[in-house]
Amino acid sequence: MSDSLLGQVALSYSPMIDRQRTVSATRLTVFPLQPGAELDAAGLLEEVAGVWPEGGGQVSLNVVSENLLTGLLQAQPTPNVMIEIPAFMAGDEAHIQAIQDLHARGSTLLIKGRPLRELPREVLPCFRYSIVDLADDRRVGETAPAAGFTRSIGYVQSGVNTLVDMEASFARGAVAVLGWPMDDAIAHSSVSKEKDPKAATPDLQVMVELIHRVDQQEPIEKLEDTLRRDPTLAFKLMRYINSPAFGLSVEISSFRHAIMMLGYSRLKRWLALLLATGSKDANLKPVMFAAVRRGMLMEELVRNLGDEEMRNELFICGVFSLLDRMFKQPFSDLLSTIPVPERVYQALADESGPYAPYCTLVRAVEGNALDAIREACDGLFTDPAEINRGLLRALAKAAQLDA
Repeated sequence: MSDSLLGQVALSYSPMIDRQRTVSATRLTVFPLQPGAELDAAGLLEEVAGVWPEGGGQVSLNVVSENLLTGLLQAQPTPNVMIEIPAFMAGDEAHIQAIQDLHARGSTLLIKGRPLRELPREVLPCFRYSIVDLADDRRVGETAPAAGFTRSIGYVQSGVNTLVDMEASFARGAVAVLGWPMDDAIAHSSVSKEKDPKAATPDLQVMVELIHRVDQQEPIEKLEDTLRRDPTLAFKLMRYINSPAFGLSVEISSFRHAIMMLGYSRLKRWLALLLATGSKDANLKPVMFAAVRRGMLMEELVRNLGDEEMRNELFICGVFSLLDRMFKQPFSDLLSTIPVPERVYQALADESGPYAPYCTLVRAVEGNALDAIREACDGLFTDPAEINRGLLRALAKAAQLDA
């Protein structure tokens, strides 16, 4: 059942981010590959539960299929699954009872888009949040909610492209923004002002030096001496390696133990992850969120090929794919200071080689355009079901890493 569903849809995701720059929920968008196809709502919820089980992180389902959405209105999502209902469906009398029943069963509902006419009185209380695009927000220009005025429901702001717009949205009362003004956040970050990872903060310097030493397979003693310069980094590395996402059967108790258990090649990928997520700039937290998921997804897409070297390289390729923008430096210069495999260099610096199509795909699934996802799938000559399985596995592993 699930395989059948995953072969009939395309998936993309984006974060919902609150004013603390924390990812409060993940939005999963579901596109039917064939308009009007009959899709299995129970199968979709089964797949979602595999990534976000009850009691796990929040997920908001943005289903671009009226048939599938109608099926979800009759289902029983777990409490952490939010359902987005387009305004035209929320105002349709044919759906009033189903919306009321879903609300009564404890589901969190969001209304998507601005209603063209007033919603039925009995429906409005069923919605906890609305999704309001910045271009449609009639309160733009207000620095704070008008005196004596409160929205009847909380709202999530979409269409935000700058930090200024984001701060204004929060000032007007938005509980979260959908997506993140990544380019603007990077442009104003403290990391990008350094323009050189080796000249950046001490922890970044230590990470770059460790990657060099691991690449040269230097003795464990030299690696330990380097790591001792930054105990916080050592703690974070141990936390990553001992996370459920890593899947080890024994607890790693020291850096020496990590090298003995993992070997230099697998250890290098986790140092790469630390470098990509090492900034203390709050506005870069969602950028680091994206880097982790890119690495996880690129690795999962070749999970069944049995080539560990390729999996490790694609992981590094994904987590490094935003470093050029973070340090405001072309990859050709940046990667002269950080050793990477040749195939990773080709993909990042030249947008060529066997890994380039994987980079195209991870960018596509961060968007909200079916055509871009279709084109990226065609470039990999991969079945949509396999890509969707890889995406869901990656999101599940990344959530374990964040825990």
